[in-house]
Amino acid sequence: MGLSVPMWLWLLHAATCLASSLNPSYSTVAKKEISTEGDLVIGGLFPVHEKGSSNEECGKINEHRGIQRLEAMLFALDEINKDQRILPGITLGAHILDTCSKDTYALEQSLDFVRASLTRVDGSEHICPDGSYAIHDDVPMAITGVIGGSYSDVSIQVANLLRLFQIPQISYASTSAKLSDKSRYDYFARTVPPDFYQAKAMAEILRFFNWTYVSTVASEGDYGETGIEAFELEARARNICIATSEKVGRSMNKKTFEGVIKALLQKPSARVVVLFTRSEDARELLAAAQRISVSFTWVASDGWGALESVVAGSELVAEGAITIELAAYPIQEFAIYFRNLNPYNNSRNPWFREFWEHKFQCSFHTQDCSQHSLKTGKFEQESKIMFVVNAVYAMAHSLHNMHQALCPNATKLCDSMKPVNGKRGEYKTKACGVGGKPADTKGIVRFDRYGDGIGRYNIFNYHRADGRYRYQKVGYWAEGLTLNTTLIPWAKTSVPVSQCSDPCKKNEMKSMQPGDMCCWICITCQPYEYLLDEFTCMDCGLGYWPNDTLNGCYELPQEYIRWKDVWAIGPVTISCLGFLSTLFVFGVFIKNNDTPIVKASGRELCYILLTGVLMCYSMTFIFIAKPSTEVCTLRRLGLGTSFAVCYSALLTKTNRIARIFSGVKEGIQRPRFISPTSQVVICMALISCQMIIVIIWLMVETPGTGKETESDKRYIVTLKCNNRDSSMLISLTYNVLLIILCTVYAFKTRKCPENFNEAKFIGFTMYTTCIIWLAFLPIFYTTTMCISVSLSGTVVLGCLFTPKLHIILFQPQKNVASHRVAANRFSVTAAGSSHSHGEWLAAPQPQISNVSGGAHCSTPGSATGPTPTPPLPAPSPEPAVPSLLPLTPEHGRCKDVLRPRRNFDLVPSPTRGPALRHPPPQQLPTPRLSSPLSHARALRGLRHCFTSPASQPCGT
Repeated sequence: MGLSVPMWLWLLHAATCLASSLNPSYSTVAKKEISTEGDLVIGGLFPVHEKGSSNEECGKINEHRGIQRLEAMLFALDEINKDQRILPGITLGAHILDTCSKDTYALEQSLDFVRASLTRVDGSEHICPDGSYAIHDDVPMAITGVIGGSYSDVSIQVANLLRLFQIPQISYASTSAKLSDKSRYDYFARTVPPDFYQAKAMAEILRFFNWTYVSTVASEGDYGETGIEAFELEARARNICIATSEKVGRSMNKKTFEGVIKALLQKPSARVVVLFTRSEDARELLAAAQRISVSFTWVASDGWGALESVVAGSELVAEGAITIELAAYPIQEFAIYFRNLNPYNNSRNPWFREFWEHKFQCSFHTQDCSQHSLKTGKFEQESKIMFVVNAVYAMAHSLHNMHQALCPNATKLCDSMKPVNGKRGEYKTKACGVGGKPADTKGIVRFDRYGDGIGRYNIFNYHRADGRYRYQKVGYWAEGLTLNTTLIPWAKTSVPVSQCSDPCKKNEMKSMQPGDMCCWICITCQPYEYLLDEFTCMDCGLGYWPNDTLNGCYELPQEYIRWKDVWAIGPVTISCLGFLSTLFVFGVFIKNNDTPIVKASGRELCYILLTGVLMCYSMTFIFIAKPSTEVCTLRRLGLGTSFAVCYSALLTKTNRIARIFSGVKEGIQRPRFISPTSQVVICMALISCQMIIVIIWLMVETPGTGKETESDKRYIVTLKCNNRDSSMLISLTYNVLLIILCTVYAFKTRKCPENFNEAKFIGFTMYTTCIIWLAFLPIFYTTTMCISVSLSGTVVLGCLFTPKLHIILFQPQKNVASHRVAANRFSVTAAGSSHSHGEWLAAPQPQISNVSGGAHCSTPGSATGPTPTPPLPAPSPEPAVPSLLPLTPEHGRCKDVLRPRRNFDLVPSPTRGPALRHPPPQQLPTPRLSSPLSHARALRGLRHCFTSPASQPCGT
C-alpha cells in the first residue's frame, strides 16, 4: 500500500534528524555544492565524481560528464539572464549537487531540494525524537525545478521524491524506457530520447552487418537492464539471437570483470558483444579484455558513446568498435566560455580546483597549477552538452510562459508564482511541451506526448587512422539507419562474422535447431522449389520453375514437337511419300478399274484398304500438330480407326478365302456372304466396332491438353493430350484382335494356287505388321507412333498392291483372263465374271498336290475377269501322263483315279457361268472329262479316296 504525502514528509524529517544524531559532523562539515541567488532557483544534479569503491561514496573527478555538464548549466543560466526576451526582470539562480554517479547518494543529496517544501508544511518548529531541533538553513532555498540526473537509476530515484512535492524535473541524459511511464513519472521530462530508440538503432546495425549471434553485457541498474531488455526485444524481431547475457554489478573488481570476459569467450561463435553499460563499466571491461589479450567487435550504447576516457589505455582491444551517441552539435559559445575558465575566475564552482589538479596533474599546494590553461591543447566538448543547455532553456521557457499566464502585467514575480507549484496544470503542460531555440544548438527543443526527446543518433567507428586512434562518424539513425561503410576499415576487407551457423546459400533453407533460433542446418532446396522464406522451400508446381533470385516462380515454356524439329522431319517425309504413293495407287486402280487383275483383287475392299492406308499416313500430321482439344480428339478417332479400316478389309478378304475352301472340304454347299456387297457390309461392321469403342472413350475421358513433366526433368514441360498412354494402347486392343485374326487366316490360306496367291501376300503383310507392332508399341511415343503407323500403311501398300501395280504397269500381257498358272501341279483356275469376285461354280474345284506324300486342298482365289471362250471341244483319246503322287502300296487303290493328269481352267459359260475348258490336245493328251459335272464328281471321288479307310475300295 502506498504512503500518503504527510507520511513521506514525516519520514524525510526523521531522516534529517537521524543524520544529525548519527553523524555529528553533518552540520559542521560543509558539503560541496553550487548555490547562486536568483528570483527563481533551478536545481541541478550532475555526476561530478565517478562512483567510488566499496569504502568510499565518490571516486575521482569526472571531467566530461561532471564538470563540463555542470558548467554547461551555469553557462545556459548566464545566457538566459542576459536575454531580455526570456523572463525579463527575473533572474534565475542555481542549486547544483554532486550525485557521485550513484543513485542512493543522489537521493540523499536531493533532500536539499525539498527542504523548503518541508518548511512550508506548517510554521511550527520540528522537534526530533531526542528533543533536538531539525537542522535547516535559516532561509531554505525554494527549488522551482531540477535539471538532471545523468544516469537513469539516479533520475528514477530522484523523480520518485520530487513528484511528491510537484517539482518538475528535466533530464539531459537519462534514457531508461521506464521514465516514459507518465502514470508514475508525471513530473519528469527529458531532452534525450528513451533507450528503446537506441536499442532499435543497435539492432538495425547488427542486422545490417548480418550479425545474428551476439553476446550482451549490461550494467546493473535501470539504464543497463531496461536498455538491454529493449535491445533483446528488437533483436528477436530481427531474428538476432543472444548467445549469452552478462551483467556487471555496482561494486566489481578486476577479477570479476575478467570473469565476464571469460564468460563471453565460452561462446566463440559470438564475436560481437553488445554493451549497454555505464562509461566506467565499459572502461573496466576493455581493460580486462586488454589484460587477457582477447578482442571482440563491440557495439556500444551512448554509455560509451565517443568518450576518449573509456578507451584510454585499451585502444588495441577497442579498435573496430561501433558506438552510438545522441545526435548533438557542439556549442561554440560554450567552448569559448569553458576554455576561458581557470581556478581563479571560477570561484562559484567548488569542484573546479579539483578538476584542474586532475586535468593537469598539478597541485595548488606547490603553486605549479597556475601556469596551465585550458586554452592550450585540444578541447573536446562532451557529447551531451547540447542536451544540458536544451534542458535549461526548456525549463526557462516554461517558466516564462507560466509567468506570462499568471503575471501578465508584472515584470517581477507575482504572488501567484510564490512559491512555484508544479502541480499547476499549466506549468506541467508547458514544461513538457515547450519549444525554444537555445543558442547555437541548431535545432528546436521538442518533446513528444510522453515528455521524451526525439530519437536521433550519430554512429561512430573507433579505429586507427594517420597513426592515432580516433572516433570516426560513419552514419546516423533517425527512424532509419544510414551507414557509410567506406569509412569503416574492416568493412572494406572482410566484415567480422558473428553467427551460430554459416549462412545458407541462395538455394538452401534453414532447419532450425530446437530451442535456438540462430543455430540451424542448411538444407538444399529441390531445383523446382523456391524460398517462401528462409525456413521454407516451396514447390513451384508442375509447369513452373523458380526464378534466379528464388523468391518466386515463372511459367516454363511448353515443349512439343514442331514441324521444323529433326524428330518431325523424318516422319513427315515418310508420310508425304506414302501419301503420294497411295494416291498414285488409287489413280492407277481407278484408271484400270475394269481390268481382270483389279477385279480379281476385289475392287471394293481394295479401295477401302487404300483409304485406310491414306488415313494411316495422315495420322503423322495429326500427331505432330500442336496439341489442342481438336487435335487430341482427332488423334483418338484417327489412330484406331485408320488401323481398323485397313485390318477390317484384310480380315474380310482372308475370311472369305478361308470360308470358300473350308466349304470345298465339307461339301459343295456354296458359302454365304461372299458377294462384294456382303464383303463391304462385313468390313463396315468391323470398322463400326472400333468407332463405338472410340466414342465411348471420348465420353468417359474428355479430350483436352495437359502439362507433363518427368520426375527427374521437371524443368521440361511437355504439352500433351490429357489421355494416358495406357488408354491409347488399350484403345488399340480391338485392332490387335483384327491383326491376330488376319494373321491366323493368312496362315491357314498360305498355300493357295498361284491364281489365288493374294492370300500369300496378305500373310506377308500380317507377319510384317506383327513385327512392327511388337517393336513399336512397348516404346510408345509421338514420333515412334508416327513411324509405326506409317510403316503399317507402307507394309500394306507394298506387300499387297506393289505386285498388282507391277503387273498393271510393267506386265500388261498378264492382266488378261486367259493367264494360267504353271503346269507343274494339278490346279483348277476360275475365270473371272462380271463381278469382282466372279461367279461361284456349283461345286468348287480343289487342287490335289503332291505334298509330303499326301493330298492338300487349296482354295480357289479371285476370278481373273470375263473372257469369251469357245465351246469345249469333243474329247479325244490322249496318252496318259504320269501321276503327281507316288503310287505306293497304301495308295494303290487311288492309282486309277490319280493316273490322269490334266490342267483345267474355269472359263465363263453363257448359261451356267464358269465351265471347265480343256487345254489344247497337243498339250494335254490325256482323256478329258465329258462335262464339268463329271469333273466335279471326279474331284469328290478323289477327296473320298484320300479320306476313306484303306480297307474300303476307292471308286472312280
